[in-house]
Amino acid sequence: MTLQQAQTILEKYNKEPFHLRHARVVSGVLKHFAEEYDPGNAEHWAIVGLLHDVDFELYPEEHCVKGEELLRGEGAEESVIRACMSHGWGLSGTVYEPEHIMEKILFAADELTGLIGAVAIMRPSKSVSDMEVSSVKKKFKDKKFAAGCSREVISSGAEALGWTLEELIERTILAMRTVEGE
Repeated sequence: MTLQQAQTILEKYNKEPFHLRHARVVSGVLKHFAEEYDPGNAEHWAIVGLLHDVDFELYPEEHCVKGEELLRGEGAEESVIRACMSHGWGLSGTVYEPEHIMEKILFAADELTGLIGAVAIMRPSKSVSDMEVSSVKKKFKDKKFAAGCSREVISSGAEALGWTLEELIERTILAMRTVEGE
């Protein structure tokens, strides 16, 4: 599967600009991390980021379960299906636990990109380009701010990676800077 084919699949099941933007951000974040951990497979990581929420818009109650069926029907490789669905581990009915470094990063960064994006909107610059870790940590502690972004998932994702919360936030901000404005 190519990145363009993944984009076509994403747009087949998702129409909301927010969902399409989130998919592009997570795709860019995973591609950024792939350059460090698996440079020969950066496009594969980007495809997983693009398709990770393929089922969310149409099937929110079956998220990370219905996606397996949709992606299989589109001819996606098992490695893409597994990685995409693993980000719902413990939150949905998925049977895939994040094991590969890419899956762990997706699990941790998916929710965090939402929180960081919400923090960015509140900034005068509306950007992550000048964002500090302390700004995100302050809002992380405020459970009412971006309440849909699970702090528990973000924290357990950092732990699964063997990173501190601060390290995860910092590295995700840097990754998001690479896709800002796209």
